[in-house]
Amino acid sequence: MAMIIVTLVVTLAGAMVWQQWRAVQVEAAERARTQSAWILGGALDWARLILREDAKSRRPTALSEPWAVPLAEARLSTFLAADKDNTDDAPDAFLSGIITDAQARYNLRNLVDAQGKIVPTELAALERLCVTIGVAGDLAARIAAGLRDALAPVDPAGGNPTAPLLPRTTAQLGWFGIEAETLGRIDPYVILLPRATPVNINTAAREVLVAAIKGLDLATAERLVQMRQRSPFETLQQVEAQVPGLAPLPAQQVGVKSSFFEVRGRLRLGDRVLEQRSLVERRGADGADVVAFQREQVSSREQSGP
Repeated sequence: MAMIIVTLVVTLAGAMVWQQWRAVQVEAAERARTQSAWILGGALDWARLILREDAKSRRPTALSEPWAVPLAEARLSTFLAADKDNTDDAPDAFLSGIITDAQARYNLRNLVDAQGKIVPTELAALERLCVTIGVAGDLAARIAAGLRDALAPVDPAGGNPTAPLLPRTTAQLGWFGIEAETLGRIDPYVILLPRATPVNINTAAREVLVAAIKGLDLATAERLVQMRQRSPFETLQQVEAQVPGLAPLPAQQVGVKSSFFEVRGRLRLGDRVLEQRSLVERRGADGADVVAFQREQVSSREQSGP
């Protein structure tokens, strides 16, 4: 009987210790999550401030601007503790981030106009991009058809039950039956924004320039990339002067300024890593209003080491 009582006491004590340990772990994880969200929110506000200040210059959006300089991993642990004399137990926090021009990539939203019809010139642009990066040519038509069906007006009689959902990111293009390998190949060159936008000549890769400018080849696109590094293009006329024989560049397809940007922040807090991706838009004539309209957690994982 004594042995049974001892066994029961040990079992109950062990269960209580485990529950207490588990409660401590849950509290620590929740505290880390709250701290991470707070720090990454501050990083997003910092990015918005930089973009707002950049808009005041009224210069073309180019890779030589301050917003294009990545933020190297910086230690923030000393700022997390309210008491500067008691920071020994504070977790190590490291923040890094980068702002990229969303209009440096081809916007798939350009494929369908306000009436829900596929735009032939934009479809041809995406086909050129697919050929340039070595992707099957029918991919452009599949994406365009999927977006057209997803953007179709809702039928009052009950809608179209077979219509696909409207993707918000390029990763969700798999809803159209596109393979993951293909999505991985086109992801660096395309993006989905809420409205049609021109490609920024000052920030786009040469493959995207070939797609956006009909008649442009890779060699000439590379020459434009080299030229903009020395001095960004301020007008489309400057680009046309460097490429004789091209028709006047349509402002709805290419431009020298951008309104949409992607902000990526990475936080390493203790043994946890959190990455967040946000899309922001500079609104207003002076670009003073910088609004974040899409935020998503890219990854959250634990590391075995710092």
